[in-house]
Amino acid sequence: MPSRREKIEAMLAKDPSDSFLRYGLAMELDKEGEHERSIAGLRDLTKLSPPYVQAFFMAGQQLVRLNRIEEARAFLRDGIEEARKQGNLHAAGEMGELLASLGARG
Repeated sequence: MPSRREKIEAMLAKDPSDSFLRYGLAMELDKEGEHERSIAGLRDLTKLSPPYVQAFFMAGQQLVRLNRIEEARAFLRDGIEEARKQGNLHAAGEMGELLASLGARG
């Protein structure tokens, strides 16, 4: 029986531009400990037009768990700006709270 990741990869093979599936794959890679691939996938989603706002937050959270705080701060700052541009104040607020929790230098 195919894993969740394998199912997502099969669906992506049919529609590689599906942002939600790409996000789902990045989340599965994170769960499997493939952090570099996961973060790379999330980074790609932040470069779409328009950027996929959730990817900024998830990348920030993952980088915090990996103790890569400066990288996390950069994703979060960019994500807050993009969320505001897109009118997603809830996401901007969540990212702002995480950024604030990282202390000064934010």
